[in-house]
Amino acid sequence: MITIHHLNNSRSQRVLWLLEELELPYEIKRYERYPKTMLAPASLRRVHPLGKSPVITDGDLTLAESGAIIEYLVDRYGNGRLKPALGTPEYLRYTYWLHYAEGSAMPPLLLKLIFDQIEKSSMPFFVRPIARSITNRVKSSFIEPQITQHLDYMEAEISKSTWFAGNEFTAADIQISFPLEAAVARAGLNESRPQLMTFLNRIHSRPTYQKALERGGAYDL
Repeated sequence: MITIHHLNNSRSQRVLWLLEELELPYEIKRYERYPKTMLAPASLRRVHPLGKSPVITDGDLTLAESGAIIEYLVDRYGNGRLKPALGTPEYLRYTYWLHYAEGSAMPPLLLKLIFDQIEKSSMPFFVRPIARSITNRVKSSFIEPQITQHLDYMEAEISKSTWFAGNEFTAADIQISFPLEAAVARAGLNESRPQLMTFLNRIHSRPTYQKALERGGAYDL
């Protein structure tokens, strides 16, 4: 039996969704973030040394990293589902988007989250103007232009086909969902990029996505 070590409001939600798409039985072990720091609890490190989510266990195997987990589950249990045929142009796009999601799309979104938290954090009053000036400068000169560049790029790419790898839904669409949902929550992704919003509406309407939400619990980025 596959066990997903599920941290609230985290990347592990999309692994639940993948398991629903593959119609695989699984168990959920839940972990809650510390409210003040939003970090994962120390108990997650007993499963994997980094204490990050998602992590799955499947028999004697313990596996972390969203991309690695998705590839493992699709290759072992997919029976050809949720990925294009090897050697096709769609397969190259599938592989690209599977890795782009965390390797390229997420870093500026994570930086924005961190710098937004710095601005909101308590600090001595005489430090606050300096800290805010630095964070605003970094965000306006680097982070926000990077996010804009990536969102414009993804908007153009998804306009070429129904799904990111082609005209068939694949696990790459599951992988890319998290940075896009994060961009809606914290980086201004909205109807000004209609192709991306159509993509998100399309995945949110999938019964498997809804079932994963029911099992995983509230999901608030």
